[in-house]
Amino acid sequence: MNAPTDRHDAFARVLHWSMAILILAMLFVGVAMVSSMTLRPSLLMLHRPIGIALLVLVIVRLIHRLRRRTPELPRDLPQWQRAAAHASHVALYALMFAMPLIGWAMVSAAGNPVVVWGDLHLPSIAPHDPAIYSVLRAAHTWLARALLAVILLHLAAALYHAWVRRDGVYRTMAPVPLGPRPHDDRVAARTEIDAP
Repeated sequence: MNAPTDRHDAFARVLHWSMAILILAMLFVGVAMVSSMTLRPSLLMLHRPIGIALLVLVIVRLIHRLRRRTPELPRDLPQWQRAAAHASHVALYALMFAMPLIGWAMVSAAGNPVVVWGDLHLPSIAPHDPAIYSVLRAAHTWLARALLAVILLHLAAALYHAWVRRDGVYRTMAPVPLGPRPHDDRVAARTEIDAP
């Protein structure tokens, strides 16, 4: 097991922020695809390879996370907030896996070739069936909304830790190490002062 750490390592941070940018881009591209039939073919050419890239990245990220020790949450964090943090991370990983896989299956069920880029095609993972396509399309839409909701909660929690609690949790994944360390003496002192 690795030694305790106060920040995620550089590789984890690069994965986190690059995936955040790609996921937000995918959500906007998805909305634009529904809104504009003119731009739809061009946007589809972006949507599919980015989706497959996200699937590969989330696999790499999960393997990396299971192999590395992650920073601990502050000792004074209420139990319900610990449970919420754990649940939100499980939901994020589940949705990051589900979205590209369902999209892949949806294209397969539509009977279309799953083109990643140029001549690079993926095999079908669902039978060509309009009924299955309809179910997968609805699931893809609703899971995209769920993913956006979880991302907004994740962002709200990050800002709460950075601006309200100032407990160093945001610093663990920040692109640059701003703010106090999770177990800084300053944080401990503030926690003692703030305690009822």
